Amino acid sequence: MSVSRRKFLTLAGVSAAGVTMVSPLEAFYARVANGQVANGIGYGPLSPKLPENAAELQGFVYQGIDFGTTPLLDLPPGFNYTAISITGQPMNDGGRVPALHDGMAAFPGANNTTILVRNHEVGALGSNPAVTPVRYDQLGGGTTTLVIGPDRRVRSQYASLGGTIRNCAGGPTPWGSWVTCEENFSVGPTGLRHGYNFEVPASAAIQVANPVPLKAMGRFNHEAVAVEPDTGWVYQTEDRGDSCFYRFTPNQKGNLQSGGVLEALKITDSRAANVEAATGSANTSTGYLGLKNVPLSVTWVKIDDVDPVADTVRIEARSKGAARFSRGEGAWYGNGLAYFVCSNGGDARVGQVFAYKSNPNDPTTGTLTLVVEALANGVLAAPDNICVAPFGDLFLCEDGSGTEYVVGVNKQGELYRFATNVLNDSEFAGSCFSPDGKTMFVNIQTPGITLAIWGPWSRKRA
Repeated sequence: MSVSRRKFLTLAGVSAAGVTMVSPLEAFYARVANGQVANGIGYGPLSPKLPENAAELQGFVYQGIDFGTTPLLDLPPGFNYTAISITGQPMNDGGRVPALHDGMAAFPGANNTTILVRNHEVGALGSNPAVTPVRYDQLGGGTTTLVIGPDRRVRSQYASLGGTIRNCAGGPTPWGSWVTCEENFSVGPTGLRHGYNFEVPASAAIQVANPVPLKAMGRFNHEAVAVEPDTGWVYQTEDRGDSCFYRFTPNQKGNLQSGGVLEALKITDSRAANVEAATGSANTSTGYLGLKNVPLSVTWVKIDDVDPVADTVRIEARSKGAARFSRGEGAWYGNGLAYFVCSNGGDARVGQVFAYKSNPNDPTTGTLTLVVEALANGVLAAPDNICVAPFGDLFLCEDGSGTEYVVGVNKQGELYRFATNVLNDSEFAGSCFSPDGKTMFVNIQTPGITLAIWGPWSRKRA
């Protein structure tokens, strides 16, 4: 495991006044290199482990990797994993597991099973597409649905949405479905527009989604969604360097096909940095570290042209004062907040996490708080997908260069490394927890592996 690209600088004690950094002692850095962060935060040192189902994988070789003999992860003591649903394996519908595993969520199934719905970031002409009998367009990515037994093995799996392009992330809904997002703005080979969200049922009974684009949610370079359970509001991120953060209010709560109102977030707080005089649009890319943990007042501006021919949703939003974010990535609702990641935001341009808190009594207002900002050569770089654990910690999937980690963030905003990809330098993606909270599911995107991790979650320190 290489950590030469990053040495840890703790975010403990960060406030509006600035950053308190620990002394760079050699012994301290040695602990960091093994995944053990200051003051015993996290689960302890990381070491390589074979998947528990290695014997079952003996002889399965893909892209030169023998999954029965190759460690895939570094994990803390007491944690184990299975490697399941690998690209190229046969599925129950007669197809093969598609490539480029990405965003994912877990739902309760019958007889103590877990239903996973998983994205595949396959492009219009990519190999291993998700093929369904009814699909939106002829080529591209889509989703697969997996039924996972209590032994953390696949009982069945099948393609559940086809004909979409670059299904990167998305998010679960409280009514038992997965919203998958096209990180794309193009016209497909049949002349159909792309750049939409689609809803996929999380059900073993309904195996193929009705591929209806949710146009009222906007046509743009979608990344992820987070649904607020009490209100049914859907928050959306956009993977652009000059992206906005959006809220969709459906006409009928829980019915995304009913139409609705699309809005973009505007920071109205007088403490906002980098505000353009002409529009009042705040640029959060840099200059916000000093405002960490400071709730900033916000409002929302309405988007009129939600289904444009050109990629103009964010341009309209910023003309009305909407804030600019640097590559909006993963989003997740938990702890009463809508968290979202900016992959290369921050003064060091290596990542931020914001949290939005709504005001149900006045939908026009709310607060936005920077809760994590990665530092140069720190423990976190280029966060992408995010989830909230049942015990309240955030888990961030890295998509940078070099060694990739799953990084935890405790309620004090302190960071710790939980898992390392020791197979290759591919990104982690799709972190989520089973409904009973006992298993974390996460993907290594290439060659496409879903991992089920379990262990002493209650042993976490701090």
